[in-house]
Amino acid sequence: MKTSAKSLKNLSSTRRNSITLSSDQLCKKEYLSQEHLLPLVIRPAVDGVDLVEWLGKNIGFIEDAVTEFGGLLFRGFDLKSQDDFEKTVPILIPNLMQYMEGATPRIKLSRQVYTSTEYPADQSIALHNELSYVTSWPMRICFFCLEAAETGGETPIADVRKVFNRIDPEIREQFINKGWMLVRNFGDHLSLPWQTSFRTESKAEVENYFKKAEIDFEWFSDDQLRTKQVRPSVAKHPKTGEMVWFNHIAFWHVSSLMPEVRQSMLKIFKEEELPYNTYYGDGSPIEDHVVEHIRNAYKEELIAFLWEKGDLLVLDNMLVAHGRSPFSGQRKILVSMGEPCSNRGI
Repeated sequence: MKTSAKSLKNLSSTRRNSITLSSDQLCKKEYLSQEHLLPLVIRPAVDGVDLVEWLGKNIGFIEDAVTEFGGLLFRGFDLKSQDDFEKTVPILIPNLMQYMEGATPRIKLSRQVYTSTEYPADQSIALHNELSYVTSWPMRICFFCLEAAETGGETPIADVRKVFNRIDPEIREQFINKGWMLVRNFGDHLSLPWQTSFRTESKAEVENYFKKAEIDFEWFSDDQLRTKQVRPSVAKHPKTGEMVWFNHIAFWHVSSLMPEVRQSMLKIFKEEELPYNTYYGDGSPIEDHVVEHIRNAYKEELIAFLWEKGDLLVLDNMLVAHGRSPFSGQRKILVSMGEPCSNRGI
């Protein structure tokens, strides 16, 4: 079923609720607030709508809407289990990816589904675009709420087209010219083992991966490894041609650590020995005030909403960053990612 050009235009030009998305009027569109068009919310307009069937008939609309808005939230459908989620994944993400170069612990539940980052409930996860530091990253990421937290636990999002425009032009230009460098140290049980991050037990295999992935490396022992990779700081979206702020610069910079954690870590390690740190692409230090400016740009664009059981959030990973808020109680969010892309267009 195709959506007319006129109806697509209406998606972004109106903020009124209950505009139908298909000729059979099975679903309707809403916004979570009058202030934000992201995410576009899709709800059933009548009882008993089969989301899998509806997605299959409206995939053209889904592709256009995700690209325009950056993200869609399917809410109010009868999705109750991992199996329900897995039925939608092949439609929304036909080409699935492994979580390669992972930096945070996840549990792989099936070939196509992971848990969200297994991180202490009382801590936040800063906004970021998934795997922006690899040479081939996912264009699409889906989150499914199997169990909502008792309090908190939002997955805040931010449109990185708007973040790009909020970065001071002089700072932005410096990063465009220099790129950024990620330095990782594996060992001492302070980060994932390299075997887990790169999905191999073989030093020969991982070294071959490093060469293909444009990663410099240095061994200090069998389990002591340092990697360095330089990446562009911005990207041009391959579909829209829009410039986006696409990196982990602030996410892993030493100044983003909680002050007491930073102080204790630097008593033990030199900066270049930290599990993670970021630099300008030429290896020179990034000033703390520059990183603070970047963090503030994300904060200005942050959008947060409470999860409801059965929610399905679909994001264009190059257009929208995501994070996690602290929470109490049980929380279980499932994740799938895919549609690999390696063209930053810059």
